Amino acid sequence: MTLAPLAAVADLEARGLAVEPAEETIVDTYLDVASTAVREAAGTPISQATSTVTVEGEPGQWLTLPGQPVTAVTAVLLDGVPVTDWRLVSGRLWRAGGWTSGCGPSLVDVTQTHGLAVVPADIVDLVCRMTAGALKAQRAEADGSGLAADKVITSERLGDYAVTYASDGRITEMDLPQYWRERLEARFGGGANALRSR
Repeated sequence: MTLAPLAAVADLEARGLAVEPAEETIVDTYLDVASTAVREAAGTPISQATSTVTVEGEPGQWLTLPGQPVTAVTAVLLDGVPVTDWRLVSGRLWRAGGWTSGCGPSLVDVTQTHGLAVVPADIVDLVCRMTAGALKAQRAEADGSGLAADKVITSERLGDYAVTYASDGRITEMDLPQYWRERLEARFGGGANALRSR
């Protein structure tokens, strides 16, 4: 599914970063890559979209849907057969007869509207900061070598020269630190879910 980035060039400019017309294509790419990284860590698209998801049916009456918050469901198929005797309650589907169509596993296809109508300001800011870091690295060297992994010096000694570089596990500005991954997972539920647009 193709989703719009979680931030735009206007959001970067609102934070004081001037984007030259010649840089707009690369900035759009960075915004898209940063948004993808944030969505992956969150385990949900974050911004509002309509998608069809396939989840494994459960024998109980409740079926938890991915991509929270789920605000509307327009169609439900149980093993390819339309069902209408369900209710959407707090992002889950309830059905008196449960979510299996026999004694074996079943698949439930749900067409749903999910995500937030307005992307939270802190998420927009995170995507902008990741993009700004990538743009700074790209601007650093005319030949593009500034995009290579940055080595941050954490200590230096002069006698018998020595240098120590930081190693936080990040390779590029688009790699989220572990604390951000944990924060996004806790906030949005985590776990990658396959969603496809209709």
